[in-house]
Amino acid sequence: MNRARPLHRLHLGHGLQRSSLDAVVQKQTGRTMTMATIGFIGLGNMGGPMLANLTKAGHTVRAFDLSADALARAEGAGASRAASATEAAAGADVIVSMLPAGQHVRGVYMGEGAEGGGVIAAARSGALLIDCSTIDVDSARAVGAAAAEAGLLMVDAPVSGGVGAAEAGSLTFMVGGPDDAVTAARPILEQMGKAVIHTGGPGTGQAAKICNNMMLGIQMLSVAEAFMLAKRLGLDAQKLFDVSSKASGQCWSLTTYCPVPGPVPTSPANRDYTPGFSAAMMLKDLKLAQDAAATSGAATPMGAAAEGLYALFCNQGHGGTDFSGIIRMIDGQA
Repeated sequence: MNRARPLHRLHLGHGLQRSSLDAVVQKQTGRTMTMATIGFIGLGNMGGPMLANLTKAGHTVRAFDLSADALARAEGAGASRAASATEAAAGADVIVSMLPAGQHVRGVYMGEGAEGGGVIAAARSGALLIDCSTIDVDSARAVGAAAAEAGLLMVDAPVSGGVGAAEAGSLTFMVGGPDDAVTAARPILEQMGKAVIHTGGPGTGQAAKICNNMMLGIQMLSVAEAFMLAKRLGLDAQKLFDVSSKASGQCWSLTTYCPVPGPVPTSPANRDYTPGFSAAMMLKDLKLAQDAAATSGAATPMGAAAEGLYALFCNQGHGGTDFSGIIRMIDGQA
């Protein structure tokens, strides 16, 4: 259950006026809570629930997506419909985006490949920009620099937690950007998540996300391999879980997202691997990690192996399966 949290006093810096985010003031439990007009762009599996938590918190939200069904769901959650990304952004105090890839973020914010400019050109003076997409670090830094040049505060704030956490308002945000931008973004992010971690300057939120998800992909494969080895050695899956969940093999992929049915009743393995986080999305993040490794000169052989295995799994037609479902391929079932 997501509860409306009191917002912190906002210190915008860069000469921006605090009034830009003081659209409505509401009293709650003896404290003032600042409501904002928010433009939300990108209403997919993650963006839709995130928007719903902002409307529940009392914000006025204008929504845009290319999908008519997604827009209808947003309206059902209390948002109003915008005809374009720039219309959603125009006059908004805060603009939040959740988009598929770097090219889409560049296009929406900088107007690359589009007529009439993008969100940065359309945004009001003093608007705060929050991009929650998972994209390449270079794109995040390019868009952040364009926003700064226009006198706007911006953060890259990718998320961890999947659809369930987006719905529950318990996401973890990894936030890259200047201190004053992160201070301004924090109260908005706290209404969609349980943890907001400032990772450093522009682009470091994306760096944290791709490093974290590279670890996750590698760990899931190691857990899947261990369970399939145990199966062939005659060791019951529950017994392996009982040991490893209390021993040095313990990790999130085991204790929260166990890829075999039974030990963790809430894991997708008990729902025929209906995705909370799809294999295609994991492959996207592993590709981002490998691209970053190549450009930065980092050695990531396990990350490369994980990318190869998830690419094989997705190429077999399982991109829409939860990423933990790769255990079926490891077991020879896919």
